[in-house]
Amino acid sequence: MATRRRFLAGLTASALPARLAFGQGPERVSFGTNWVAQAEHGGFYQAVADGTYRRHGLDVTIVPGGPQVNNRLLLASGRLDFYMGGNMIQAFAAVDQNVPTTVVAALFQKDPQVLIAHPGQGMESFADLKRLPTLFISQAGVATFWQWMKAEHGFRDDQLKPYTFNAQPFLADKRSAMQGYLTSEPHAIERSAGFSPKVFLLADSGFDPYATTIEIHRAMLAERAATAQRFVEASIIGWYNYVYGDNAAANALIKRDNPDMDDGRIGYALARMREHGIVDSGDSLALGIGALTEARIGSFFATMVKAGIVRPNLDWRRAFDPRFVNKGLGRELRKM
Repeated sequence: MATRRRFLAGLTASALPARLAFGQGPERVSFGTNWVAQAEHGGFYQAVADGTYRRHGLDVTIVPGGPQVNNRLLLASGRLDFYMGGNMIQAFAAVDQNVPTTVVAALFQKDPQVLIAHPGQGMESFADLKRLPTLFISQAGVATFWQWMKAEHGFRDDQLKPYTFNAQPFLADKRSAMQGYLTSEPHAIERSAGFSPKVFLLADSGFDPYATTIEIHRAMLAERAATAQRFVEASIIGWYNYVYGDNAAANALIKRDNPDMDDGRIGYALARMREHGIVDSGDSLALGIGALTEARIGSFFATMVKAGIVRPNLDWRRAFDPRFVNKGLGRELRKM
């Protein structure tokens, strides 16, 4: 409550949309995610469920993504106000392709990308995976983190087999590993195959982009910066409350938007996010959830240049705008 009072006391009429300042209701904005509703989107649903967006003068509609939905294209065409991006590789690509979008916050300090191996096969470290004859990696993975794995860690193309988001080939071959997300595939394997796999978070071995970003159109950045500020700040508060507070109402909205989601999957995902500091670690410990720093993005860019993923003369600073973050907002909501 104290946080709400401090924020509301700091608002001025000029900081609010004209219709809200005159009592005509909050500003309507749309936010597109990059996949179906899940715990990995929880902070945004939290800000809807507990009224945080409303208290920041916004009426937010979450537009779920999915296999047949391209919300990134809708953002670029101006049909969405905000978009939940994946990681900074996508942001670099947007600059390279002259797509008029930019990252204004990163809700995940660690990318949840993992490699998953069978227990009892001597796979005790990330480096051990180089001894496996088979690694199941998707086409998108081959174009991104696989190039880093080769450049930084000496993995080999002869290990590659295509991953089609079906775990059965991996389950049938104990001398293999497959890509996945820390928050989902390991749990699915535990439930379907009855064993706990070995899980290796790429972020712990140096693949360290920010992830689960908030992207906006550059035109909105120029014309509606106050709206962007309020959306980013409310989302940050939403993520603190989702990770550290009562998230039951947010989870109910997630299950409403994705009937295939259940409490077990949500609980597992949230536990792994907390355990590994996916949302709150590194830069966010001092700067607050959502943090973006030029030093870290520049370091990651250099790593991607070395891996041959981005061209060295790319103007990478155009990929992000940190003006709305790095202020320590919401840190008092952290509960250890």
